[in-house]
Amino acid sequence: MNITELLQHPRLLVEADLQPMAGTRFQPTGFPDLGAATYTAADGTPMLLVESAQSMANRLEAVCWDEAAAKPVAALAGLPYVESTLPDGVKTNSLLEAHRLNSPYIVNSAEFAKIRDAIGFKADAPFDRQKLAQALFKFDPNSLLHGIFLEKVGGVVRLPRALTAFIEARHVNVAASGGVKVDRVQPSSNEKDPETGDKVPPKYGKAEEGYGNVPYQRDEYTGAITAYFNLDLSLIAGFQLPPAARELLVVLSLFKIQRFFETGLRLRTACDLELKDGGLRVKRPASGFTWPTPEEVATRLAALLTAPECAALFADPRVTTVTYVKGTAKKAKGKKAEAAASNDASDSE
Repeated sequence: MNITELLQHPRLLVEADLQPMAGTRFQPTGFPDLGAATYTAADGTPMLLVESAQSMANRLEAVCWDEAAAKPVAALAGLPYVESTLPDGVKTNSLLEAHRLNSPYIVNSAEFAKIRDAIGFKADAPFDRQKLAQALFKFDPNSLLHGIFLEKVGGVVRLPRALTAFIEARHVNVAASGGVKVDRVQPSSNEKDPETGDKVPPKYGKAEEGYGNVPYQRDEYTGAITAYFNLDLSLIAGFQLPPAARELLVVLSLFKIQRFFETGLRLRTACDLELKDGGLRVKRPASGFTWPTPEEVATRLAALLTAPECAALFADPRVTTVTYVKGTAKKAKGKKAEAAASNDASDSE
């Protein structure tokens, strides 16, 4: 597994064909006021977005977490992340939160100040993105792969995704179906008096309260499904991290992709997918890179997580603990504004 050679290329592009685990129908992602995202390709092919880039980022993070043990999966032991404790004792962390380090449960903590300081943003100076990359690698390398926008720190404190994924289907057709939610106690909530024709108040409750039989319509789809993964190697190189740190980001990306195919393909109740014969296809680079086995990835990942070159850049301890306090970030911003105003006043005297 020659990651050093791979990093000489601008992109790693990977594709994989999928199919329903059973039958031919599948349920795509849906959007408010839109439903399924259907569209037409340039050649006229009817297309469907099965899973969006935003959702796939969340799924590629979710495969890193062991829900039963409430900690990262064993292969990621030692990977830095930030854990936040809420007032009622509930814990969340930057691996699970949709906005990673920008989660309000992390930003709104007194301890976030050390992350802010490590980023080193100054409103009156050019922003150093390499310093941001170093801070993210220190506290949460996951944020370097899936992108970050820390608007509470500054409007320019952001990085795009290095690892982007989505799932599409082509040559799609609607598989319309439906059913009825059956209420065996009160089938109808709209009874009428047989003699007068007047409405009779329902005995238990109205339809909008969940009573009565409720028919529904449902659209599923058929089509050829393909998952796409794009790892921006140029962006990773631009972080200007040491070679071992850059390699860790690439190997972590490979691990996420592999684990998604192993454990993450049940996207919804009616969208349970599997890899078709042929597995993953490396589209770019065109030659010189062979997709490694899970054993090779796990072995290299363990070596990098314990390598002195990476350990020197990680937070100590690896898990940074913070305590959520509502409104902390807003108060900190207010104090900064007061300090800036005070400095301006001093300069003008």
